[in-house]
Amino acid sequence: MNNQAHTQERRIKEIQHYYGNTLADKKDLTTNVCTVDEQPSNATKAILANVHDDVQMRFYGCGAPFPPLLEGATVLDLGCGSGRDCFVLSSLVGEQGKVIGVDATAEQVAFAQNYVEYHRKVFGHVKSNIQFLQGEIEAIDKLDLAPESVDVIVSNCVINLSMAKADVLAGMAKLLKPGGEIYFADIYSDRRLSPELKDDPLIIGECIGDALYFEDFVRLARTAGFLDPRVTAKTPKTIANPAIEAKLGGAKLYSITLRLFKMDLEDHCEDYGQVAIYKGNLPEAPDRFVLDHGHAFDTGRAVPVCRNTADMISKSRYHALFDVVGDNRRHYGLFQCDALQTDHTLSTDTGVCGSTGCGC
Repeated sequence: MNNQAHTQERRIKEIQHYYGNTLADKKDLTTNVCTVDEQPSNATKAILANVHDDVQMRFYGCGAPFPPLLEGATVLDLGCGSGRDCFVLSSLVGEQGKVIGVDATAEQVAFAQNYVEYHRKVFGHVKSNIQFLQGEIEAIDKLDLAPESVDVIVSNCVINLSMAKADVLAGMAKLLKPGGEIYFADIYSDRRLSPELKDDPLIIGECIGDALYFEDFVRLARTAGFLDPRVTAKTPKTIANPAIEAKLGGAKLYSITLRLFKMDLEDHCEDYGQVAIYKGNLPEAPDRFVLDHGHAFDTGRAVPVCRNTADMISKSRYHALFDVVGDNRRHYGLFQCDALQTDHTLSTDTGVCGSTGCGC
């Protein structure tokens, strides 16, 4: 075993120990990083109210990665932990859908498995639609999951823990169906953190030590084939631990929710004269559909869009929500997105990335 593989194996064991033994529930966290500030939809809140209290207490996520239109979908949750998000997704996909939760920690998988039958009854399913698997998110190709078999992949404050984020992205790309979506929340920094933080199991376990500089994540995503990541939510995180905060050297941390699509997109937003019209036929969003922080569509209003955005809404499961006008044959240059209130950096609390590929 080479040094890199040995280091990665040690890291995984440290994380397993932290989440399997050190933390009994969320009260044992030493910072505020693994907490949720983003508000889920009202429909999701209603489902969460039915999730068992013991499962809620062992939840360590930082976002609400529950995209719309999941009925009948196959959804994979990477780093599922106690299973809280899987149980929510179980209700969202319905009895004809399927939820697969993967976690590296045996104690977490066993804990989640103990509550499968409880939630089957709560949600009124004749047969459970959840499967929990123990496995490393860096090696999901080793699990018995068929390539291009998953509609949506979610994750909640877990990918930052991995030393091999490129492998995680590559694995997700293989499992997603064409037109599939990755919708996940994670912790990012506004600069590259000190390498010394990677040697502290506590800081790693608190989702800080291996958090990526956001621009470095964008580079990794593009290398994996996801050329236009979109930000749907961003919240600055407090540490609430002066000793750990002092080690960050002034860096700011953010919980960011992103969506990535598996499709042939361009690395910049290009103008092909296309217009998108939202039909207003998503029950939970009758007046406005928000694709990301740079793209909101009011019902019935014609909105000029770049080709990437047109493809995202017409070649994914969202296609029934939109009419897209334009034959995509004539190019008019770089899409002028100056009017979109986006900022490609994380340097201020008000700056938010919408389309990271638009060159705004």
